[in-house]
Amino acid sequence: MNDRLAKIRLLILDVDGVMTDGRIIFDSNGIESKFFNVKDGHGIKMLQRAGIEVAIISGRESKVVANRAAELGIEQVFQKSLNKLEPYLKILADTGLADEEIAFIGDDLIDIPVLKRVGFAAAPADAIGEVLPFVQFVTKNSGGWGAVREVSDMILKAQNRWEELTARYF
Repeated sequence: MNDRLAKIRLLILDVDGVMTDGRIIFDSNGIESKFFNVKDGHGIKMLQRAGIEVAIISGRESKVVANRAAELGIEQVFQKSLNKLEPYLKILADTGLADEEIAFIGDDLIDIPVLKRVGFAAAPADAIGEVLPFVQFVTKNSGGWGAVREVSDMILKAQNRWEELTARYF
């Protein structure tokens, strides 16, 4: 697994069920809310400091996702992508990266075409069972509860960047 992780230059994330716990909350005015995990956000920022890009491909469209992506400095954001392979292929074309240089975390059927392509595929602990044959790693944490952070930390450690990026905390 470390061989795969050592090659990663881009992490692509699904949103609902990966960056969030999958709940979508609407208030009485129709305003949407989602819960994001601050530890996942810190993991994303550490990846970016290491020169590893992060992108989002989501099947839904949400202003909340656009706001979270902007807050984290994620520039490649594809929403309302019912066929996630299309934005994935655009990312390949735009970046010049190869499949083996990309990691993806997905949790549902819509994610399988991308999970099958990437160099490292992961799923949160609460992903649906049909996804599991297509991943190399299942996180201990559920989506929205640190699954992204688990994968980001694994990438940094496999690339021997962990100690350098965390030294300022110790």
